[in-house]
Amino acid sequence: MKNIFKRLPVITAAAAGLLLFSGIASAHVTVKPAASQPGAWETYTIKIPSEKEIATTKVTLKVPEGVELMQYQPVPDWKVTTEKDGSGKISSITWNATGEGILAGQFQQFNFVAHNPDKEADVAWDAFQYYKDGNIVEWTGDEGSESPHSMTKITTIAGQPVETSGHDHNAGAADHKDHTQQQTGTSSSDAAQAGSESSSSNGVQTATLVVSCAALVLSIISLIAALIKKKR
Repeated sequence: MKNIFKRLPVITAAAAGLLLFSGIASAHVTVKPAASQPGAWETYTIKIPSEKEIATTKVTLKVPEGVELMQYQPVPDWKVTTEKDGSGKISSITWNATGEGILAGQFQQFNFVAHNPDKEADVAWDAFQYYKDGNIVEWTGDEGSESPHSMTKITTIAGQPVETSGHDHNAGAADHKDHTQQQTGTSSSDAAQAGSESSSSNGVQTATLVVSCAALVLSIISLIAALIKKKR
């Protein structure tokens, strides 16, 4: 038992080291989403973590066959360049750091829009991560390897297709106008009804007041008559 307690710090340190190594090993370069639809204009995000104690200063992403890179989002402190193939399509995109780059313990994300293939396919995103010391990590391996490339499944079941509403702005405006008129008509009717109810209420109150005044006058007359008769 004492030996176990003596070895506890060593065991703890080993376990911590194993967890740290596992965390670093799982920090791969990824492209999301992992699934998208055929023919869609998808906004993709490439995430680059730093796995070393030195900065990442450059990242190159190969555009998969059948995928057309259409636009990219500019990022402060990063210069973006692209290469094209013989047909004029972008074959790769590179982000070069103009500042410190991706430091240890940090990650960076870059967004771009691409047109997916028209048919179902599995597309592989080959990426190359350049460190400040000149070391290059090639994220081009198959799933399960030490440096796997990210995959996106192009499939019709990736999500529900975008439905066109067929909404016509003019028709919508007319509907809105009719609806407004209906609401206005309803409001006018309600107002008229409220006014009628108010008038009726005022009439009842007036009639009640008249009757009360008449009763008071009659009471006074009766009282005066009674006093005159008593004096006689």
